[in-house]
Amino acid sequence: MLTVIMECRDQEAELAQTLSVLVAGAVEGLVSDVVVIDHGSKDGSSDVADAAGCRFHLDWDLAEIVRAARGEWLLLLEPGARPQSGWVEEIAEYMALNRMPARFSPSVSYRLPWWKRFLRMVPPLEQGFLISRNQMLAAAKPGLSLAEVARGQKTRRLASELIPSRVARSMR
Repeated sequence: MLTVIMECRDQEAELAQTLSVLVAGAVEGLVSDVVVIDHGSKDGSSDVADAAGCRFHLDWDLAEIVRAARGEWLLLLEPGARPQSGWVEEIAEYMALNRMPARFSPSVSYRLPWWKRFLRMVPPLEQGFLISRNQMLAAAKPGLSLAEVARGQKTRRLASELIPSRVARSMR
């Protein structure tokens, strides 16, 4: 089973886009729960999370959230990121056979032009971050964000692609 965790702040539309894609994983029995960590949103982010059946946290401690996760693996995503077809089967197989964290492949269709990719620091969650709950508990220190936990972690690359959240943000 898999728990999806996202951090948001005034990202109602992006959150809804990501949650709609995660439905396929829930239907297939892969996604057991979704946790939304909020940083003071003033939009309808909490309403979107509530309507989708997510756990929504305003005051939070990352280690407590990880301990309360139903899944043995955690998928950290940015609101607006959307895994592409085949992700459910690939993640299920990956979790059964591997121990190392993984990231999705960047979407070829939404790749930045080369001059924008050159010397660009890729945000740690731009391709998502799949990690076991035990590894996450070891890495979760008080006050760390999801991105800080994922930064610098050695990972494997999944074949499934992820449309990055910057695409959803650019359509606002």
